[in-house]
Order: sequence, then structure tokens, then C-alpha cells
Amino acid sequence: MSSDQRSSEVTDRAQADAGASDFGQLAALVHAFIGMMQAGGIARMDVEHGDLRLSLRAHGATGMPVQYMARPDGGVQMTADGAGSQTDGVDPNVIRAPMIGTFYVAAAPNEPAFVQIGDVVEEGQTIGIIEAMKIMNEIAADRGGTVVEILAQNAQTVEYGSPLIRLAPSGE
Repeated sequence: MSSDQRSSEVTDRAQADAGASDFGQLAALVHAFIGMMQAGGIARMDVEHGDLRLSLRAHGATGMPVQYMARPDGGVQMTADGAGSQTDGVDPNVIRAPMIGTFYVAAAPNEPAFVQIGDVVEEGQTIGIIEAMKIMNEIAADRGGTVVEILAQNAQTVEYGSPLIRLAPSGE
């Protein structure tokens, strides 16, 4: 094998490795964007960077659409679509499902419910479980308050953004 052929083979292998590395970085970035969508209740996210355009949409989401645009300095700028507040048409006192799955009010069929109407919950307290792909995910309250309504029924299928419980803010 000539030195030119070896050089070409090494270059081809390096380009393939770089492509795999780029794909891994892209996959990690998409995963991070999905996490931001879930955490922020974002219904739609459009990302542009150079020639790459990525559009993500959450199933059944009720959040606010957001666009991410690459800045010339390599950073990212976030802009929200719509001029209204993030709670337009959405009750800010409702805890919503952070994922798709089956909602359960208790850890097991013969166990007491995590919360009942009239209970005072604290931020971070478990209010239910969503089973997704045979994994039980504890759902924590994202704010404190008093339970005034349980909106999802036991063993009900929920989508991302489905209302689970309504709280009266603490002090009301």
C-alpha cells in the first residue's frame, strides 16, 4: 500500500470518527433541549444553527413555543413566540404531567393515596406516580399549597401537560 493510500485511509477513518462524534454531540444536545422543554412546559422548540434546523414538538403540551437561534458569537438566544404571559389560558395552580404514561395516586393498589383533597403539600413532595415504559416515576409538586382538586383519576393515561392536581397557593 502506498503512502498516499494510507494517508487517504487515515483521513477517511478520521472523518468517519468525527461524523460519529458530531452525531453523538447532536444527540446529547437534542436530549438537553427535550429536558428543557419538559422542565419549562415548552410546547414547541425550533433550533437553527448554520445549515441545521431542528423542530421539536411535545405531545399534548400546553406550554409556550420557544425558538433558539445561534448567535454569531457561538452562543444561543432564546425567544418566546407570542407576547402574552406564560400562563395565558393555563391555570398556574395546576400541577401537570411531565411525561406520557399511566398516572397512579398511590404507590400500590392497597396503599393510601399520596395526597387527598385538603392536604397541604410542599414543593418536592410526591403527589403521584406516572408509569412510563414499565418504569415508575415519582411526580413531585413543583410548588407548595393545599390540594383543592384531584384532576387525574387513578390508572388514567396522561400525556405531557395533562392536569394532575390543583392547588390553592399557601396562605389562601
